[in-house]
Amino acid sequence: MNVLAVEDDPVARRVLRQALENLGYVVIEAADGEAALDVLAREPVRVVVSDWLMPRRDGLQLCEAIRARPSDDYVYFILLTSQSATLENQRAAGDAGVDDFLSKPLDVNELWMRLRVAERILAYATQVIQLGALFRCVPTVKRCATTKIIGSRSRATSMNARARTSVTRSVRSVTSGS
Repeated sequence: MNVLAVEDDPVARRVLRQALENLGYVVIEAADGEAALDVLAREPVRVVVSDWLMPRRDGLQLCEAIRARPSDDYVYFILLTSQSATLENQRAAGDAGVDDFLSKPLDVNELWMRLRVAERILAYATQVIQLGALFRCVPTVKRCATTKIIGSRSRATSMNARARTSVTRSVRSVTSGS
């Protein structure tokens, strides 16, 4: 799975890249939120791990821009920050659409756990999209089946009516002839 690592500090970005690669992910790097949006426009990325405080476009603004994009594929967003995880900061992150919040310095075990959760959520999101596509087909299938059933019922009803008429005529001719 591709993971977009967004960090303005080159040393911190290298540490993040190394941690993600050691966990088995393909890492694409961006130095800020603007560069990250450029990457997202051309690369299939389902997980973003981003620093909060960056020049040009910070992590919250990046997340808001990702959530505003028209896309069928959900992007899981993990925010890294050196700021304390106060209730106010967590609410600001949640309001921006952030899925998960990690404090620096980076704890690789915590990152691994968050990425496992991301994989499960993305798998469920993909299933929901597939089910949605299936349900969009249901009215067409229902219409076709209804047409076949109604068509079959019409023919059966018509055949039953002709048979009744024929039996009625036969009964009349037998009863009138006796």
